[in-house]
Amino acid sequence: TVGTQTDYRDGEAQTDPYSPEYVVLGGSFHELLTLATLTWGRGLPAGLAEVEMIERAREKRAWEAALPPMNDASQITKRRKMMAAMERKEWAFREQEIEKLQEVQMKVLKKLLEKQQKNQNELYSKRLDDHWQKHQKAKEEKFKKIQHDCALMLRKLVAKRKNVIGKLERRDIIKEYTDFSSQTYAPLSRIGFFPDNHSERYVVKNFYINTFAGLCELEASLPDSVTQVKIKAPKPKYITTGYIRRSARLEVELAQVHEALLKKKKVKEPKKPLHVLEKVEKPVPHPPTPILEKKSIEEEEKELAVICLQKLLRGRAIQNMMFEEKEKRLDLIRELRTTHALQEDKQLLLKAEKQMTLALQQQRDLQMHKVRLLEKHLAREEGRVLANIFDFLSKELVRLQEERKIHAFVMLAERQRRMREAEESGRRQEEERQRQEDDEIFRQAREGDWRDLHQSSIDSYLEDIILSSMENTAEEQARKEIQRMAVEINDIAYEMESRRTRLQSEEIVAELVYNFLIPEAEKMSVREKVRQSQRKHTYAAHRIIHSGTE
Repeated sequence: TVGTQTDYRDGEAQTDPYSPEYVVLGGSFHELLTLATLTWGRGLPAGLAEVEMIERAREKRAWEAALPPMNDASQITKRRKMMAAMERKEWAFREQEIEKLQEVQMKVLKKLLEKQQKNQNELYSKRLDDHWQKHQKAKEEKFKKIQHDCALMLRKLVAKRKNVIGKLERRDIIKEYTDFSSQTYAPLSRIGFFPDNHSERYVVKNFYINTFAGLCELEASLPDSVTQVKIKAPKPKYITTGYIRRSARLEVELAQVHEALLKKKKVKEPKKPLHVLEKVEKPVPHPPTPILEKKSIEEEEKELAVICLQKLLRGRAIQNMMFEEKEKRLDLIRELRTTHALQEDKQLLLKAEKQMTLALQQQRDLQMHKVRLLEKHLAREEGRVLANIFDFLSKELVRLQEERKIHAFVMLAERQRRMREAEESGRRQEEERQRQEDDEIFRQAREGDWRDLHQSSIDSYLEDIILSSMENTAEEQARKEIQRMAVEINDIAYEMESRRTRLQSEEIVAELVYNFLIPEAEKMSVREKVRQSQRKHTYAAHRIIHSGTE
């Protein structure tokens, strides 16, 4: 009793499969109801993962049924063991799921790394091609310069070869005036002729232009059509609300060209990589299916009347369309009728129509000639505007390129400064770490002595006391012996000093200089030479490292 009508195909209007409502009786259990959470597109139709999930649910229900009851105290241990085994099984299954997820993430990460490496290689190849193109351009410019210099030198050599002996030739006036490239017509400034000098002699001097009386006489001789010009404003092709200035039109054209360039340069932004999984968006719910209500008899009669009126309107529209087509092809109909015109009156009418057609054709040709002239002038103005626009855009492009170069130089300088700061901070951190290690070693050594003292036995303590007393005694005896020997040596030295002559003093000084100062100076010179030889290797290594980091 209910009918529906749609303008779409069944495939385009397809909805989710129908799920009827259900009622569960008390005390009954249906396995199918455990899958109520699965919907179309989110688990249905079921795949391998869904089948495994169903099998696990069945096993868990069987395990729960096999568990001993809670009220039986003798089966508590068995129940705990079964629950522990099931928990271990669940954890093992979860670990497998995590491993599968990690494998999927690893595959996605590998694909992203391969894509990044591919893009990096393409970027490197593009930079290499740009570098090669730049070198090729420099090579071509150098080759052109060499060719230009070669042609110049060849011309000079040919000019010198014409008069090798250096004989003086008489001037050939006829040949100079017949050759338009001679010095008569095109003199060179390097031989003393400057065409800009005495240019006032070529200025046109006229009575009618240079004097006020001449201007008045010239104005009186001109007709009124020259002094009083009537300008007829042309009709615009497009209706505008007001006058548009030339600068405004240029700004609009520049904006249109700029938008077109931006659309060409616009590149689609790449999609951001997924971190873990892609979020599945829920589909938009479909609108409810419309229900057509049954109409009454009066509404059906109205609908039939409307349909009849539509038929009448469509018939009238088709009749008007046929009349318009007949009017459009009236010339063809008349031409067909002229083939059957045999009377004299009709022949005279044909001649008159022919003359009228020729006159209209001439008038049309004249009008087309005027239109072509107007289009020619418009095309010239458009070309001038486009030339100005392209000149402005080329200058803007050069300016942007220079700004990018300057920005790149600033970034390189900033990067080098940061690298130096990082090296200095790393060196400072290394020194601080070494100092902390030395302090820790000293602290541990000092604490270790006290720890050994407290943990050692009484015998070792006494042995340490005896050894320390022996060392102190030996040290005091050695110090006394050294002081006694120093006094004796000092007395001997004073005695030798009193007996030494000037020649012996100079010999001692020379020996000291030869044994201490000269070897030290030689060592310093050798160190400096080694440092100089190693500096070039260090500079090459630094250059390689900086180029690699860049």
